[in-house]
Amino acid sequence: MHAKIFTAFILLLLGCGLLIGGDETHPFSIHDMLAMERISDPQVSPDGRLVVFGLRSTDLEADRGRTDLWLVGTNGSGLRQLTSHPASEFNARWAPDGMAVWFLSTRSGSSQVWKIRMDGGEAVQVTDLPLDATSLAISPDGKRLAVSMEVFPDCKTLQCTSQRLEKQSQRKSSGQAYDRIFIRHWDTWKDGRRSHLFSLPAEGGDAVDVMQSMDADTPSKPFGGPEEYTFTPDSRSLVFTARDAGKQEPWSTNFDLFVAPADGSSPPRNLTAANAAWDTGPVFSPDGTRLAYLAMKRPGFEADRFRIVLMDWPGGTTRVLTEGWDRSPGGISWSADGKRLYASAQNLGQRSIFAIDASSGEVKNLLHDGYNGTPAAAGDRLIFGRDHLQSPVELYSLGSDGKDLKAITHINDHRLAQARMGDFEQFSFAGWNGEKVYGYVVQPTDFDPSRKYPVAFLIHGGPQGSFGNHFHYRWNPQAYAGAGYAAVMVDFHGSTGYGQDFLDSIRGDWGGKPLEDLQKGLEAALKKYSWLDGDRVAALGASYGGYMINWIAGNWPDRFKCLVNHDGLFDMQMMYYVTEELWFPEWEHGGPYYENAAGHERHNPANHVTSWKTPMLVIHGLLDHRVPLGQGIATFTALQRQGIPSRFLYFPDENHWVLSPNNGIQWHEEVLGWLDKWAK
Repeated sequence: MHAKIFTAFILLLLGCGLLIGGDETHPFSIHDMLAMERISDPQVSPDGRLVVFGLRSTDLEADRGRTDLWLVGTNGSGLRQLTSHPASEFNARWAPDGMAVWFLSTRSGSSQVWKIRMDGGEAVQVTDLPLDATSLAISPDGKRLAVSMEVFPDCKTLQCTSQRLEKQSQRKSSGQAYDRIFIRHWDTWKDGRRSHLFSLPAEGGDAVDVMQSMDADTPSKPFGGPEEYTFTPDSRSLVFTARDAGKQEPWSTNFDLFVAPADGSSPPRNLTAANAAWDTGPVFSPDGTRLAYLAMKRPGFEADRFRIVLMDWPGGTTRVLTEGWDRSPGGISWSADGKRLYASAQNLGQRSIFAIDASSGEVKNLLHDGYNGTPAAAGDRLIFGRDHLQSPVELYSLGSDGKDLKAITHINDHRLAQARMGDFEQFSFAGWNGEKVYGYVVQPTDFDPSRKYPVAFLIHGGPQGSFGNHFHYRWNPQAYAGAGYAAVMVDFHGSTGYGQDFLDSIRGDWGGKPLEDLQKGLEAALKKYSWLDGDRVAALGASYGGYMINWIAGNWPDRFKCLVNHDGLFDMQMMYYVTEELWFPEWEHGGPYYENAAGHERHNPANHVTSWKTPMLVIHGLLDHRVPLGQGIATFTALQRQGIPSRFLYFPDENHWVLSPNNGIQWHEEVLGWLDKWAK
């Protein structure tokens, strides 16, 4: 066959999807979401030329994810896999000279510190600790490591903790006695251990507990990591955040910064005792003369605005740099010359990147769109992870002036090319009190403007949260778009990224302003987008979103064809007494229930069950201690007793989230099946 004719023939077959590897595509689904490889924790090399990052792939057969380490040039060249062991590798950190990468790995059977050189060779194990290392940092001189481990605070050695655990495992009885709360947290019953910070020589040796007998956790639980501690510039001490609140811990948000010598020669010293609210995220300037960190103002409130604070080092004099900036950064980094700080913060339905002048506090928005991670300097450019509603995280670089955005990885390009997604658009409307409120609409896959489409109305949790321009792995609107639904999401009053007053407005008004915004937002979307079918709308939400589903059932009962409630609050009285972090309901509803029952009962879904009529799917996990299982069972009981069509999906091995890949598939099949039954 003539070469040109053969080429044309092959291209024709590929175009028709008749050859393996062709262009045949399909609507996006949960299976595509699980197939995406997830980039995390990018770390720029000291010379600014390379980035090491974690890449997580999902193994459905093993029902888990596995993370390997990869390298790529900051200019996008030379992508290669650094580790490939069947065990997970994570928390990679560069040696100060850039000649090696240190990381944590479970390849020895427990989580230990390993090191791999950049000039070739295999990874070598550095530590053989009797306990798992859960996070890692390297000192500026490269001579010491810091790791966190779960220990009994009264134990003087790691062997003491190991032996006590062994002794407990041999007990014939199973009872556990407690003298104070917490008795459980997030998804785990407490056994007396704390996450403590240890320091040890970089080439291995004895680990020293720099927190000594502190009854506190570093990193914080359940979501803290190595961003919560750092070595001092002279490598002789560690600065870390911890909530050392004693019996007040379950209703306290008073995290402080402490400094402790790396050799454990003296107890930790509190650097931020003057602030009774949250202090975290310590980062030293390149010249070592300033410590930047994040601080809230209001005790007992986890969603207060983080300000950037600068502390002279080692003098200790502080000044708030960003009092006038009405955004809350999620992390900070320094420019190489120490003249600017970089941060990302939620911002009008995006997570934008900002530069902050370290002298004046002047803030400049460098990149508005997308969901962007905290950037790190690499010469005159910034490196960060970025995703949006049509793509998972890829690594990007951006000029420090906010120009010339470039993708430096394309890990998931071929997967995205195979899955057809819906286009999206942000819209706004006049919500409660006429104030501007934002939302998103996502078109169904293979959108036809002449058709009418059923609607999945997604309600975010928090309530201090946001459903913005973000590729979510639990509540991804593209999963509904691929199933033939339009997705509508509204960032009601109380959402993050719209200023502190907007966020604060939900306090004491959980069922008021947010419900009005949801009502007006759905009406505005239906009016603006004629292809939305207002007669076929389902509402779905989790956590506070699940609470709102229960509230809607009794206070907006005639609007929706069906409802989906994941881990939602049902009875505010019982919720107060069984949830594990009391600061949350006390702040939101005006104090302890026994002091202000009216505040908790004002918007209690349990008081409106006689108005319920809408079919509801209820989902709950046994390991959810944030919103305990009884709340879901009570919801289902109220539905069943009144003869309302309902279904209960129970996961004995999931917490407040659904993390198992196969459980995630079942979750989506159940949810979409419920929507198809009632709304499609």
